[in-house]
Amino acid sequence: MRRIVFIIMTCLSALAVNAETDNWEKMKEVYNSIKAPVFPDRDFLITDFHVSSDTLYTKAINSAIGACHAAGGGRVVIPAGEYVTAPITLRSNVNLHLEEGAVLKFTLDTSLSNIVLTRIEGIDCYNWQPLIYAYGEENIAITGKGTLDGQGTLDSWWSPKLRHNIKLPDGRIGYEKTLLNECLERQDPIDKRIFKGSTGMRPQFINLYRCKNILLEDFTIIRSPFWLIHPLLSENIIVRGVTMNSHGANNDGCDPESCKNVIIENCTIDTGDDCIAIKSGKDADGRRWNIPSENIIVRNCVMKDGHAAVAMGSEITGGCRNVWVEDCKMDSPNLDRIIRIKSNPVRGGVVENVYVRNLEVGECKLAILGIELKYWKVTEGDFKPLFQNIYIDNIKSKKSQYMVSVDGFEDSAQAKNIFFSNCDIQGVTNKKINNLVGQTELYFNNVKVNGKNYKHKANRK
Repeated sequence: MRRIVFIIMTCLSALAVNAETDNWEKMKEVYNSIKAPVFPDRDFLITDFHVSSDTLYTKAINSAIGACHAAGGGRVVIPAGEYVTAPITLRSNVNLHLEEGAVLKFTLDTSLSNIVLTRIEGIDCYNWQPLIYAYGEENIAITGKGTLDGQGTLDSWWSPKLRHNIKLPDGRIGYEKTLLNECLERQDPIDKRIFKGSTGMRPQFINLYRCKNILLEDFTIIRSPFWLIHPLLSENIIVRGVTMNSHGANNDGCDPESCKNVIIENCTIDTGDDCIAIKSGKDADGRRWNIPSENIIVRNCVMKDGHAAVAMGSEITGGCRNVWVEDCKMDSPNLDRIIRIKSNPVRGGVVENVYVRNLEVGECKLAILGIELKYWKVTEGDFKPLFQNIYIDNIKSKKSQYMVSVDGFEDSAQAKNIFFSNCDIQGVTNKKINNLVGQTELYFNNVKVNGKNYKHKANRK
């Protein structure tokens, strides 16, 4: 019997190696297919459009963007110096370029914000305009060595006082997200989900909605009101060399949502929430769109504080497939998990074909791989999520509580075909090694834990 089990496990490992090899070749094809937009060689300086009587640079920047767009494209240049603006809108064929030493600060005065169509935590709505916004544009970029500053602090965007006490129709007292979630539950028409004034919600810093051919490169982004970079229903995206350093409420670093063909590389991300979180809508809204995130490549990034280095979910109802993570460094006592996949039986979603290799982990607080099928302790629902075909190879880690943590279901293996190979996991502090709840299918080949060859005693299935 033991010999039969050994043969089966050996065959599964061989199949896993072949599948992994083939799919890393596919990653190269996807990577080479994603091209950065190219812009005409003409510049529009925002200072040329500024009127001295204007205290803000909003009109100057938007006018320069409009002129650049009308001329057929080029760069809108923000020279070295400090400029304060209200939210701005990008247009097709425009590269917003921040010269080294340029600091673009965004005012805290929400009365200067337009109300635009967006999506907050997977729910479609109208809300205060993100600080940099585009809808339906092509060939757009933000580049340069300058800084984008959202001016978030505990006295401004991140203050708990921003959670307005709102009297709900039934007399309860709630806040903005309560109203947003109730819109989702009732499936109100989107044009009735309008949040502004006392119900306005903290906006994303950069939200590029239904855009194509995007380049975000080299700049630094700090003190964001909410998520830092949020491409939504967009395609052909490169996020390269961006420094994301913001430790406010819900300060996810980069959240591609229902996006296709995305490269995130050479970035440094230190945000205290998920450094990268791949999403595809929430509950009924996600099922109505039913558009997965797919072909997402994460390479050569450094990740520090956060709930996860790379997460899929929790708003993953539309699904996620073909994710590659390689050659990254993760290290912080305030980094909970390296790879995290999360949903619940109300949100649902299929996450499949996830390939991870060549990671250097100094330490993380909880686990190398964290899987949550009952996120927020939701155990009942009609849409059990399914996470499958996850390959993790050549991970070197110095400290964590567990190697794998899975919160699954007792009656079915909704996390399956999960393969660890050629890993050296040191400093695992819990004697159990793995924290497994419910059924799961885990396979290990050439894995060392705390200096010893690891033999997985039982697949929970």
